[in-house]
Amino acid sequence: MKKTLTSILSLALVLTAAGCGGNQPAATPAAGDGKAAAPAAPAASGDAKKEASKDPVKLRVAWWGGQARHDYTLKVIDMYMKLHPNVKIETEYSSFDDYWKKLAPQAAANQLPDVIQMDYAYITQYADRNQLVDLNPYTKNGLLDMSSVSKDIIDVGSINGKYYAVTLGVNALGSFVDMDMMKKAGVDYNKTGATWDDLESYAQKLKSTGKLLSQGYAYDVYFNYFLRTNGQSLFKADGTALGYTDDKLFVDYFKRYQKWYEAGYVLPLDKAAQKKGVPEDDELAFGNSATVQAWSNQFLAHGMAAKRPLELVPPPGPNINKGLFMKPSQYFSVTSNSKLKDEAVKFIDYFTNDIEANKIIKGERGVPISSKVKEALKPLLSPEEAKIFDYVAWAEKNSSPNDPPDPVGASEVRTVLLKDLGDQILYKKISIEDAAAKFRKDANAVLAKNKK
Repeated sequence: MKKTLTSILSLALVLTAAGCGGNQPAATPAAGDGKAAAPAAPAASGDAKKEASKDPVKLRVAWWGGQARHDYTLKVIDMYMKLHPNVKIETEYSSFDDYWKKLAPQAAANQLPDVIQMDYAYITQYADRNQLVDLNPYTKNGLLDMSSVSKDIIDVGSINGKYYAVTLGVNALGSFVDMDMMKKAGVDYNKTGATWDDLESYAQKLKSTGKLLSQGYAYDVYFNYFLRTNGQSLFKADGTALGYTDDKLFVDYFKRYQKWYEAGYVLPLDKAAQKKGVPEDDELAFGNSATVQAWSNQFLAHGMAAKRPLELVPPPGPNINKGLFMKPSQYFSVTSNSKLKDEAVKFIDYFTNDIEANKIIKGERGVPISSKVKEALKPLLSPEEAKIFDYVAWAEKNSSPNDPPDPVGASEVRTVLLKDLGDQILYKKISIEDAAAKFRKDANAVLAKNKK
């Protein structure tokens, strides 16, 4: 069954900032037998919110992120519980990798939390297994207010006409740069159009001062970005095979990265494997590297962890405008196994539309999707928060349409096959040319299962 998610080509944002955790590679995809019962549609009501039950309610809400996200999300949850004294919310949060490892067995046992933070790479898998609720009926009965949200943003959480996930914000890929560290190394950083060659020269100068260019560049994110800058993509639109046809692109990317690795511009793999995938544990936070490559919504958390000024700039070029795209930072979804679907929807509505709550959130999960919320936040942004909004505004004008959502099997291709082969290349256990051929063969075998 072919899936379509409308691209974020024309997101009409007044302000602009905003992923994933997420950009660390995901771990195990959610498991399930595909037999989860589809949710029943809620009864239509002209005033659904006023008819809410006052009976005791215990909701489970799960998300991933760094400490800053955890802290403010807990504050928002406390605010919600004070407004709804009958509601008790149990929280489950962790780093990106650990989150998906925990969610997989919960999904297999139909014991998912009532509200889960969902990622663009996984929405198709969970929806296919009937593990997410179609939210369309709730937008019609008023329990989920989408009146100040553009259709384009609603569409990026929809598959085949069913609304499975409320976007928490939009973001764009970027580089977070310690310009002072660069300056001390003799680097005049090109803030609007640094190329891969520029970064290599920057890295040489940084190394002479004992600093890394970066902790590392995640293959699953940056190889795809590199492909896009060359007019290609990682997957075919129908999800049945790899999207690029010339293995030279694979070879070119990994030859450069192998060179950087051997030169000591990025962290050794054994040390990188010990990282927790949170801003507080990044080499930038420790003062050992000059940049972080991540989604724009993570800028504030990395700046807080580093405790020094950073700049948010585009990823390397050339052809940045081809490589960049607007991405949902994350979503909130209601799970099919929830026995409190109405209450779960009410919480998502609050998180999306309440201005006081969003004064605390301030776009850390991406630029808010409600136009009313965005307008209310304008005069309240700190200089660092404004950098995120300004960067996404720039990226909207200097990007290309997003690729279709990842097909079933994409997680195995990205985070198992590509990661394993990339590591083997750096350890010199396989030649880059052989790795390119093996990746194509194995990835296409995984994706071929999507053919109908």
